Amino acid sequence: MRIIVISDTHGNYRALEKIVSAHINTADIFIHLGDGRREIDRILMTYPEIENRFMIIDGNCDLGSMNGSPFIITHADGHKIFAVHGHRQGVKYSLDDLKECAKANECDIVLYGHTHQRYNSYQDGMYIMNPGSASCPRDSFSPSYGIIDSSEKGVVMNIAEVNTL
Repeated sequence: MRIIVISDTHGNYRALEKIVSAHINTADIFIHLGDGRREIDRILMTYPEIENRFMIIDGNCDLGSMNGSPFIITHADGHKIFAVHGHRQGVKYSLDDLKECAKANECDIVLYGHTHQRYNSYQDGMYIMNPGSASCPRDSFSPSYGIIDSSEKGVVMNIAEVNTL
């Protein structure tokens, strides 16, 4: 199963559209980790065929949104995914609360955004990813998003650059 993970597009429809159009035929699921509600609504109007495989989390800047969720728990090829924006778990300071929430829900793939900084690790039996920001990164890297390939045999997570699409 291929999962495309996007976060913190902050009004940048062009970046989101580049990612979606590049993976529309290969992605089983798109997960947007928040702070991008305006462009998500527009992308779903442009590509209505992906609506049933596009999961949306509300971020701290998605004020007034009524369609997103504060977190998502879903399954992928024998793995369980816990996805949040991250502001409620204090991810700018520590990943401890995030990992505890994932562990309490028996998840082995953990996704978060909010910091606008890429992160990709395997810790305490969990694959942990922050895809960075698809439009305005706060690290020394280019805008980015995540690609997860999962199977019953394992998980491969990669950070990809929007500019290379």
